[in-house]
Amino acid sequence: MKVVDLKSDTVTRPSLGMRQAIMQAEVGDDVFGEDPTVNRLQEMTADLFGKEAALFVPSGTMANQIAIKAHTRPGDEVICHSDAHCFNYEGGGAGFLSGVQLHPLPGPGGLITAEQITHAIRPFDHHYPQTSLVCLENTHNRAGGSLFPMEEMERIYALCQEHHLAVHLDGARIMNAHIASGVPLKDYGRCVDSISICLSKGLGAPVGSLVVGSKEFIDRAHRYRKVFGGGMRQVGILAAAGIYALENNVQRLEDDHRRAQRLANALNDLEPFSVDMEMTQTNIVIANVKKPLDALQIAEQLKNENILAIPFSQTRIRFVTHLDIDDRDVDYAIDVLNRLYQK
Repeated sequence: MKVVDLKSDTVTRPSLGMRQAIMQAEVGDDVFGEDPTVNRLQEMTADLFGKEAALFVPSGTMANQIAIKAHTRPGDEVICHSDAHCFNYEGGGAGFLSGVQLHPLPGPGGLITAEQITHAIRPFDHHYPQTSLVCLENTHNRAGGSLFPMEEMERIYALCQEHHLAVHLDGARIMNAHIASGVPLKDYGRCVDSISICLSKGLGAPVGSLVVGSKEFIDRAHRYRKVFGGGMRQVGILAAAGIYALENNVQRLEDDHRRAQRLANALNDLEPFSVDMEMTQTNIVIANVKKPLDALQIAEQLKNENILAIPFSQTRIRFVTHLDIDDRDVDYAIDVLNRLYQK
């Protein structure tokens, strides 16, 4: 029986069309800048966001860590949300690789505000680390795929310009944000200094991310990619998958969002679960689990029914829709949930 894998959109597999694009890719040595397919991917991604340049890297974590390194100096401080991916899920990379410390701020729905950041910016004093960077995340993973409001991004960027701080956007799922909000990608681009974008989540590529920014920033990022071991050779076979993803798999994210809404509504109808529908805006559903059940127990019960989900804690479980999940899969998941947990 087919496994309905809802644990993440990272589990997507390349489609037949994407595999054909991979097979036909023209390649060269990307470390020398000679892979034409990589160059095309970088140019088209930079253009999408209205930026000067982009850099293809192996992973979203590397993209974020390269950006932090390129925007800071050792001993600096980086402001982020307390639930940010770069704070929770990147192995302490900011301290390990860049010698900076993170200053996490709380906020509902993955949101931090310009007002909070104003109070968090360190005054110049040799006793303090110097604030040099603000990291935002859109959509926000731990907040259930919620959107970062454009108006607040604009206020934060204006504040950071005033204080000579850089702004990096962890846009691993920025295409989900773009489709759900209708905000043009270039509008996101003008509110930040750099963006990371992941190709291997909802867009369905097997591997790869990009960092986008100014030519000067990308030149620094290029060096750090090399230092971090991210220089790759005939990697046009992967870049071709990214091009296919950007050309074919962006608009279809609407289907993932629609299916996530169906699943969230079904969970809310069951006694053990509650889902904040205001935060369920894209393809991630985070359900709170009521006692006496816990999320680990539910994940194991669902696994026995060939449904995979990830416990975020003892009281929260995550489901993620993606291009390998169709309406029949959601129907099956809802039927199983009803059978197991309906009174």
